[in-house]
Amino acid sequence: MRFPSVFVSHGAPTLAIEDVPASRFLRGFGQELGRPSAILVVSAHWDTAAPMVTTAPRLETIHDFGGFDPALYAIRYAPPGAVEVAERARATLKAAGFVVVADPARGIDHGGWVPLLLMYPAADIPVLQLSVQSRLEAGHHFRLGQALRPLREAGVLILASGSATHNLREAFRAVPGTPTPEWVTEFGEWVAKALAEQRIDDLLDYERLGPHARRNHPTVEHFVPLLVALGAGTPGVAPRRAHASTTLAVLAMDAYVFD
Repeated sequence: MRFPSVFVSHGAPTLAIEDVPASRFLRGFGQELGRPSAILVVSAHWDTAAPMVTTAPRLETIHDFGGFDPALYAIRYAPPGAVEVAERARATLKAAGFVVVADPARGIDHGGWVPLLLMYPAADIPVLQLSVQSRLEAGHHFRLGQALRPLREAGVLILASGSATHNLREAFRAVPGTPTPEWVTEFGEWVAKALAEQRIDDLLDYERLGPHARRNHPTVEHFVPLLVALGAGTPGVAPRRAHASTTLAVLAMDAYVFD
């Protein structure tokens, strides 16, 4: 069974314990997608100089954040690893010209376990993570996705986890009840329209062409997972915008399905 590649916004770690539109969406999203043979997570929270994949037999929970509700630190999400899929991913990426390093010790960061806890709470599906490279260009991440596309035919769900917008400084000083500002909405709608119209070159040049791009993404690591999901999608097929909402006023929680 072929699985899509998807992009989800994981927002703040508190999404795991909140009852908000984005968490409710993710709780039903796993059922909608069905059960994959394995899940390859491209997480904004694993940023390395060159692509790396996890090869641990079990991915231990990484609490890579501080100052949050103690309940978050009690959460354990430790799925089995996907060693064989990791080796296939390495071979596929190597054939496309990438040098990929295996990491046998790394677990799963909150960019992975927060959405997966909501989507597949039993933690019984094999998981591997792939890092992003924020120092490299957008096109690098699109090509990563293209190289990973064949994994979908083996029932692997490619789950790219970042954030449609990600200005944490603005988010943490937002007053509760503050409406979503236009600079967030305009960027989110620009991305949605560019995806629907398959304007890939514009998306790869989002920092220059996207309205308020730098304000929405002061750093790139939360946007480039979207480009991996885009590259892994079927060429010429527009994605489906599966969800749109905001948390903390300025964090857009959009999700896309690339069939």
